[in-house]
Amino acid sequence: MTENEQHNASPDPEKLDPASLKRAMKAFRKRLKLTRLDDESKLSQRATSSGRQSKIVAIMPPYEYPKEVWEALVAQGKLKDAGGGFYELVD
Repeated sequence: MTENEQHNASPDPEKLDPASLKRAMKAFRKRLKLTRLDDESKLSQRATSSGRQSKIVAIMPPYEYPKEVWEALVAQGKLKDAGGGFYELVD
């Protein structure tokens, strides 16, 4: 099996480790936070940032985890599938 096939090989959803799901959720939250911070820090034409809140609610999840992990988190009600490969946190 090639490295690409190993990366694309997905585990059985029933066999997903709860610790792995927890790590994936933590990685998702961190990526969402950094994406929002990056959006908020964008400079406009002026010399200072606008100070506005980011309106980013959905992101593409970290690629280090297979799609089945994100689908399992959606099934658990922790994430919402926003379509197009994007997911958002459930409030």
